[in-house]
Amino acid sequence: MSEVQDSLFPDLPRPQEAPAAPPPLEVEPPAKKKPRGATVAPMPADPALVELASALSPNLRLGTSSWSYPGWANLVWDGEYAETVLSKNGLSALAQHPLFRTVSLDRNFYRALTASQYARYAAMVPADFRFVVKAPSLVADATVRDESGRGTQVNPVFLNSEIAIQEFVQPALDGLGDRIGALVFQLSPIPSQLLADQPALLTRIGEMLEALPGLKQTAPDAVIAVEVRDPQLLCPGFADMLRSVGATFCMGLHAKMPPIEDQLPMLRALWPGPLVCRWNLHRRHGRFGYEDAEKLYGPFDKIVDPDPETRAALAKVIAGTTRAGQNAFVTVSNNAEGCAPLTIASLARDIVELQLRSG
Repeated sequence: MSEVQDSLFPDLPRPQEAPAAPPPLEVEPPAKKKPRGATVAPMPADPALVELASALSPNLRLGTSSWSYPGWANLVWDGEYAETVLSKNGLSALAQHPLFRTVSLDRNFYRALTASQYARYAAMVPADFRFVVKAPSLVADATVRDESGRGTQVNPVFLNSEIAIQEFVQPALDGLGDRIGALVFQLSPIPSQLLADQPALLTRIGEMLEALPGLKQTAPDAVIAVEVRDPQLLCPGFADMLRSVGATFCMGLHAKMPPIEDQLPMLRALWPGPLVCRWNLHRRHGRFGYEDAEKLYGPFDKIVDPDPETRAALAKVIAGTTRAGQNAFVTVSNNAEGCAPLTIASLARDIVELQLRSG
């Protein structure tokens, strides 16, 4: 980028005849969830995280993928809240975390948000907060899929510029305004028949991107980025197309794609320019491992699978980008290591250490 009546049983002893129950064990009472309509309060800021945040470049915006996770209690929230409460009211608390200056609106991929929904989100964050927003699958997936994710037919509006504008770019501009950071077209795995004619596919992507309205007048920091899930698209022609239409590459850290080192040529080909990166999934889970990761990592309150190699490589890319005065928008999923807030804190420490070494 988680609420008899005695006469019915004549053979049972009456309550006063029942044997005395053993004394209850002294156990801690379970934490009470906040009321359903509660305002979500942030965890009081950790001075160490505040100091860490102050050492990061103002060009860097780190954040999570979504925010409706009860397991972040005492990391992001001041206690345990229901998932529904967090989904509705948690963003304002998330945006008060010292290290979080962006968030990925992944839900837009599944159902396009309206301008009024975007505006509500924009009103919940500080002026310097920026959103990374995924384009709806309606325009970013070449295949129409059923509820299980299985492709059922060709998507007739894949890469349709009118749909992209009406259902994505214009509502985001109208609702988020200058709080747009990156609008990301994450292209789901593309059918082999389309990939076979790569020049034609790149032309289609380029024509769609070129037709989009400009962002800079409304959102000076905003950038259009394209993330792919087909490694064969990491080619000079892809970089040339993106450069020609003023868009950039979104580095996707996911098992469907090669590691950072093999994606760097795309960044170099588009340099100088901003970094957009979404750290989505630990490589141990393979190409289709989201469900496995969800089961293993929930409730997402601790690091389960540390990935120091990816974290160190990403820190180097971030440090180099921001040192040159370019913006960096980096979002992290719980499925990267098990707990996005803790991964981000570790990543920030790695970045600061690199900054100190470079002077």
